Amino acid sequence: MILHHIQTSPNRDNALKLCLRYACKEDAILLSSDGVNALLLRQWTMALSPFKLMVLKDDVIARGLLERFKNVSLIDYNEFVVQALRYNKVITW
Repeated sequence: MILHHIQTSPNRDNALKLCLRYACKEDAILLSSDGVNALLLRQWTMALSPFKLMVLKDDVIARGLLERFKNVSLIDYNEFVVQALRYNKVITW
């Protein structure tokens, strides 16, 4: 089980696209920083739907997107650490 950590917007690079190519269904994906912007685009929301998805709450709040992401699993930094320890490997794309 791998925790894939995406920090960049899919509009800026292909990190999310590469991540999705290699992710397995038992893996989880964590969006942080500009990576949270992926959820603004339907194509990425659909592509992420088969995976356990987590989003850093502070990054959502910083971008004024809290109301738009009500149905997303928002986690804080403490939970991020817990999740990182839970998975066999963490890959930051």
